[in-house]
Amino acid sequence: MRPSSPRPLLVRSIPALWTLALGLWGLSRQNSVWRDEAATWQVARRSTAEIVQLLGNVDVVHGLYYLLMHGLFELFGPDTTVLRLPSVAATAVAAACVAALGHRLAGPWAGLGGGLALGLLPAAQFYLQEGRPYALVAAGAGVSTLLLVTLLEGRGRAVHWVAYGGAVAVSGLLNWLSLLILPAHLATLLWCRAGRGTGRRWTAAAGAAVACVLPLVLFSRSQSAQVSWIPPLTWHMLIGPAVLLAVGAAGALLDRRSPHRPDGLSAAAVGLPLLVVPHLGLAGLSLIQPLFLDRYVLFSLLGLALLIGAAIGVAVRTVSRRLPRAGWWLLPAIVAVAAVALLPQALAKRSPASRVDDVLAAADDVRRLKRPGDAVLFFPSARRDTRLVSPDAFSGLEDIALARTPERSGTLKGVEAEPARIRAAMLTHRRILLVTDAPAVSRPPATERDRTKRSVLRNHFRIVTDGQTRGRRVTLYERRV
Repeated sequence: MRPSSPRPLLVRSIPALWTLALGLWGLSRQNSVWRDEAATWQVARRSTAEIVQLLGNVDVVHGLYYLLMHGLFELFGPDTTVLRLPSVAATAVAAACVAALGHRLAGPWAGLGGGLALGLLPAAQFYLQEGRPYALVAAGAGVSTLLLVTLLEGRGRAVHWVAYGGAVAVSGLLNWLSLLILPAHLATLLWCRAGRGTGRRWTAAAGAAVACVLPLVLFSRSQSAQVSWIPPLTWHMLIGPAVLLAVGAAGALLDRRSPHRPDGLSAAAVGLPLLVVPHLGLAGLSLIQPLFLDRYVLFSLLGLALLIGAAIGVAVRTVSRRLPRAGWWLLPAIVAVAAVALLPQALAKRSPASRVDDVLAAADDVRRLKRPGDAVLFFPSARRDTRLVSPDAFSGLEDIALARTPERSGTLKGVEAEPARIRAAMLTHRRILLVTDAPAVSRPPATERDRTKRSVLRNHFRIVTDGQTRGRRVTLYERRV
């Protein structure tokens, strides 16, 4: 006697609730916010007009996300919960989509296993609690893939094609590299030998989505300097993706033991292209311009989770034939073992040390050290994000290098004065607080302004207090007599 199958509603809702619980666990990361999230925080607090002005100069690829977060901050106020909760909810939606896909393609146990697996994957747990758009893109990928399967099963209508194109377009507007899902979906169509009519309708929907995103792609090319820090693609950067692809391939091989469907759809036909093609596409683009970062293809983990779920489904069916009562307990046992094995990583990713720095910790140090009449400097100027996220901590301090604020200049870090003016302003103050990077992550001064700051501090000031907290360094300098 085989174990009875979980009901469809449970197959979808249990992974969603499981992922939601994982996301809410340690959501504040000990009240820390790192530099990437600080960009979201400070931009979302600007007016709509100021955000539009900013997007004309920088970060246009994240424009839709910034406007979304602006609306949430206006409604609920800025804090770490509001900053990260959209990513938690989006990952829960993605988990529900994986569960639904697994259920349709390989049975309820595969769906339940795949949905639960997504939230445990280390990369998913990292971006599950990240105030950036990558989890939202993954949710869009899950919705579009689920719609595609519905259409390939012959159950869709014209409205489903419109919804499919809309989901791909919205994901593309959140991050245009998510358009790499289209060649993955094309591979699924070819694998399943979809009819010409289906191919034409898919081409129309995909073309409409690309047309919606293309202006963003073209305009963002003028801001390509933003990603100039990404290193060129090397073989060692491919080791991690290769491991994921190997795991996915093993799941695809096991999926061959699942019952065959007349339409050719299977977990392997959907999951393997979704896992492999975006990585290959991003690697190919990186040969032209370095772009190889795992977060850009985070949505490919949905394919990995689907294939893991398919393997779990095969295992449950195999065990149930020999030990019927054990079938019910196999999936909980697998999840429990995986959760315990990954617990150290899960704890680490909920720690402030999991990120490069913490802008809020530096703000607390400034609040403690400042006195009336003190000045503040930021080195490099991007470290001004500490003040932009926690303006109260800097009240009463003069930002002596700043010529135009970030809001007025339409930039993330503002426009600083010429080196001579910075030097003159520094020499008029007795005490200066310097906010910079901790030595482990700091870089040599890249601009004449930063070289001037360092030179004046070395030659005319002495260190009174020097503290490092979570990747940021706050140093109090006093003028030499």
